[in-house]
Amino acid sequence: MAVCVWWGPRRSGKNRWKEPVTMENLVARYLESLQDERQFSANTIAAYRNDLKQLSDFLQNPNEDAGIEPITSWSELTDEHFSAFLSWLQDREYAQATVARKTAASKSYFSYLLDKGIIKEPVGTDISSPKVAKYTPIVMTRDEIARLLDEPLRDEPNRPESIRDRAMLELLYATGMRVGEMVALDVEDVDMETQVLRCVGKSGRERDIPVSDQALAALRDYIQNARPYLCDEDTGALFVNHRGGRLTRQGFWLILKSYADHIGIQGITPHTLRHTYAIHALQDGQTVRDVQQTLGHVSPSTTNLYVEMASGEGLAAS
Repeated sequence: MAVCVWWGPRRSGKNRWKEPVTMENLVARYLESLQDERQFSANTIAAYRNDLKQLSDFLQNPNEDAGIEPITSWSELTDEHFSAFLSWLQDREYAQATVARKTAASKSYFSYLLDKGIIKEPVGTDISSPKVAKYTPIVMTRDEIARLLDEPLRDEPNRPESIRDRAMLELLYATGMRVGEMVALDVEDVDMETQVLRCVGKSGRERDIPVSDQALAALRDYIQNARPYLCDEDTGALFVNHRGGRLTRQGFWLILKSYADHIGIQGITPHTLRHTYAIHALQDGQTVRDVQQTLGHVSPSTTNLYVEMASGEGLAAS
């Protein structure tokens, strides 16, 4: 059973004692700070939670070959403990990118422990992260994207689900939205007159995204001629499943995979459409700044990855 440490002074008021904080509870407080103070996204916090739980579990119950004693409090943490954890990850043949992510999550948490006075000396500062091969996004050719967009209406052009699917694919390719952002859209988020939709991205940041004529036409066709057959009139969700409920990310992934399989294109994910939008938009003359704003990138350095891929293709000045 883990020994508890105390958060701050033992007494709070005359006769009140503060609750003891276990290793797990201290991690939970750290995750709360990421959400409340640093506005990390839910997905990032979930990844940190999984990584730090694995670290905590290992340190409290290391295997016999680890060469370290179990710890029951974060105050006992040393470089040796962290090195043993990283060695254990390597022995289990985790991908270098995964180890790098877990290393970064751990180091960030150790800084928090140092700032709160739980540990007295820095941990992990002299331990380097594994080198990760440069990531190159998969991008579809213009012929491939044209075939994918045509596929939903090829066999059953009047089927409500087919019209819906065409609208979703057109919208993702035209805007570069994340699939999570798309399935979260409500009907009221789309302004047909101004050809703009309101999107809520990571950490709750809102942005207005222009929609192309082709995507808007597919969206109008879906709203007027297909959506009424799939859900009740008072349903708020823009894209719904065959039961009338909001479509999920997993649901869209299955839809995309089915169409990709039909046309013989392998390795496509929902994010492939986002990458493809960015490259094609830059090649078609959109500025780097415009693409950055449409994608919802906070830093231009993230968008610059696409610039490097599309260099020499007549990019517009940013």
